[in-house]
Amino acid sequence: MTDLYLRTDIGFNFLWNIGLMTPLLQWGVDPSEWLVTIICGSVEVCTIYCGAEQARMGIISRVSSLRPGTRFHARGVNDRGDVANFVETEQFIYLGNEVVSHIQVRGTVPLFWEQPGIQVGSHKIQFSRGLELSMDAFERHLMSIVSHYGATAIVNLLGSKQGEAMLSHHYQELHKQSTFKSTVPHIVFDYHSETQLRGAKGLEWLEKQLRRFIEPWQLFHAVDGQMKQCQTGVLRINCVDCLDRTNAVETLVGLQVVLPRMLACFEMVNKGQSLPAFRFTDSLRQLWQLNGDQVSRIYAGTGALGSGRSRLRDVQRSAVRTIQHSFFDSAKQDAMRTLLAHSSLQGWMKLVTEQYLPRRLLHLPPTLLSNIMHSHEEFTQKHKLRVFVGTWNVNGGKHFRSVAHKHESVTDWLLDLDKTVNPKTSWGYRNPAYDANQLDRPMDVFAIGFEEIVDLTTSNIVAGSKPSANQREWGLFLQHHLNRDAHERDNYILITSVQLVGVCLFLFVRARLCNLLRDISTASVKTGLGGATGNKGGVAIRFQIGATSLCFVCSHFAAGQSNVRERNDDFHEICRRLVFPTGRNILSHDYVFWCGDFNYRINLSGAEVKRLVSQSAWSDLLRSDQLTVERQAGNVFRGFDEGLIRFAPTYKYDLFCDDYDTSEKARSPAWTDRVLWRRVRLQFPSISEDGLLVIPSTNGSEDMWNPGQLVLYSRSELKTSDHRPVAAVFDIDAYTVSRDARRKTVLKCIEEYGPVDCMVELNIQLVETVSQKPVPNDSAHTALYRWRDFMDKLKVIACLKRGTALLFQFADAVTLLITYVNPK
Repeated sequence: MTDLYLRTDIGFNFLWNIGLMTPLLQWGVDPSEWLVTIICGSVEVCTIYCGAEQARMGIISRVSSLRPGTRFHARGVNDRGDVANFVETEQFIYLGNEVVSHIQVRGTVPLFWEQPGIQVGSHKIQFSRGLELSMDAFERHLMSIVSHYGATAIVNLLGSKQGEAMLSHHYQELHKQSTFKSTVPHIVFDYHSETQLRGAKGLEWLEKQLRRFIEPWQLFHAVDGQMKQCQTGVLRINCVDCLDRTNAVETLVGLQVVLPRMLACFEMVNKGQSLPAFRFTDSLRQLWQLNGDQVSRIYAGTGALGSGRSRLRDVQRSAVRTIQHSFFDSAKQDAMRTLLAHSSLQGWMKLVTEQYLPRRLLHLPPTLLSNIMHSHEEFTQKHKLRVFVGTWNVNGGKHFRSVAHKHESVTDWLLDLDKTVNPKTSWGYRNPAYDANQLDRPMDVFAIGFEEIVDLTTSNIVAGSKPSANQREWGLFLQHHLNRDAHERDNYILITSVQLVGVCLFLFVRARLCNLLRDISTASVKTGLGGATGNKGGVAIRFQIGATSLCFVCSHFAAGQSNVRERNDDFHEICRRLVFPTGRNILSHDYVFWCGDFNYRINLSGAEVKRLVSQSAWSDLLRSDQLTVERQAGNVFRGFDEGLIRFAPTYKYDLFCDDYDTSEKARSPAWTDRVLWRRVRLQFPSISEDGLLVIPSTNGSEDMWNPGQLVLYSRSELKTSDHRPVAAVFDIDAYTVSRDARRKTVLKCIEEYGPVDCMVELNIQLVETVSQKPVPNDSAHTALYRWRDFMDKLKVIACLKRGTALLFQFADAVTLLITYVNPK
């Protein structure tokens, strides 16, 4: 391995083909002999004549590969503290045997936020997690910058209008609450407002503020390879997308603050000879403009806006950016993800392995990774997690202030579901293996889904997935009531929520578990009018807790007594089209919980249904339940389970009473509101001593397998809607990884695995048939490879019990080398 790959400052964070290099590095192969190092960014260099000498001045920008993506596909920070569009820009001058340089960095605001690409009027900023859940990633990000560059100052160029103001406020609040409050200054400068109101004077104030930090931090200056001074701090500059405003401020710093200090370094060692500063200034201004264009093309698809260009050019590029995002950025995002793939596995095994192993191990040979994962129980610990999943069609809005709640509270549904179950009257399901103390255990996760959270009017359907006032008010209302017992137990924090017209899903988690969550993301799919409108469809939230992935789905299927096929199609369409930003779909998770108003009806008359309900004849009703029939036929929800239904149909009621529909339509009662779940069994094959693939048997582990223990399944009697809310409570197994145990397991598997392949050296000694004397090796007739019959028999023997022989070759006349596919 060359010195290049032994250096610690090579900057692997900026290598875009590190995924291709890692396997070679792991096996001690120098990647430089096989691969060209790929760095994404911009290199701009020019030559400036200084009397008899030539100076080379340039700008190099490197885009980080840790959170790659295009403008609206990658925003904010991830759980590891990596931010989108993180770019390190170095300005340098070479003159003779001297070099000076200065570094600035940019990156989007290190909070969990996103910005959907096409909105009417503006690009709406949305927060995917609460402020308190961003602190860990925020501090990881700043710690990474401080450890790489030294002292750091934040330059916040966000505006004071609409979403930018809220993003800037959260940014400042998080900084004030962090451990970097006193060590990392935060300069807030509304670039648009200041330049429009004060013009150049506003920039003079900013330049004065920045100069206070840059001058003590110095520059990098080396003569004859010997460092004279070193840069000890860096500016971290950002606007919303870290493009146009950031380009302008970085140019300001490079031209007005840094360049004079660079030239001063050369003047000090050139005996007072003045360098032609104006040549450097004009050339550097052009270099910064070209650099801004290149960085902007990578992230947004066009050159930068502003910087003295015409307004017509800016309008043209803005339009191109919209088209680029709408039609081309998705393919570009997929290409980046493919190039940076960090695993030798594919499909479901790749996804699960990423949950248990660090990225540096994902390029091990597939058979070795499979062996490690086959032993995953050796380095994991199992924990019980209690999950509440509820669904309620609220019939068009927020009814929690209604006088109908005088006698019933939403806590009857959320916190006291066990009190609604009455085994004596066959009402509700309660797991008979649980006693009162076990039932009293608090929930760890609440996933609460709503349908028709807004009226399904034309304006609301056009609004699509925009957050509504109802969503915000329901979120506050739920959090208030979930924390009813906060004085005795942990409080619950709203992790995220997602809305598609009337379908909305909220995720709450106990505060003590929040630090274990990562890779939280949301997605939605429209199924109304063939996928054109969101009056019907589904929303989903996924996350990982420890090494276990969970996905919660809430959906609203097609209505109508006879539209069974349409409802089945809605289910399959959501399964097929709902994809999270990480590339996962619904079914690629350890646990999937699916709730909602599925609209499946009962194939009986209204009078017959009411008669059987009065008799609590649930099994007779279920035989005619459309969802039950379709599941048994394998047409929908294959692989999912549902609890035993022991409660009355939840639809359709007259408001504020217990009477089923008495209108002219007199709809037949039905179990439209349901909760189902599934779990994937972890089965990793291993390689036997004979090199054969062994699928583990499930017989011995049946008692250990927990597909999700259903604790409760019932409904509540809230009467403000024509539906009754339904809920299910589960106890599931969540796994955490012990790093020390994992290290031991990995080392053990590597030792057992051996080399990639195995070569056996076979020395052959021929003897005379009669005298049994050895035949001299230099005899002409000992060229064994010429004896076809002998070689054929040898190949059969070699492969008989020792696996597959890949290659036969002679080292000399009597030495045969046999290479086997598997080292075992």
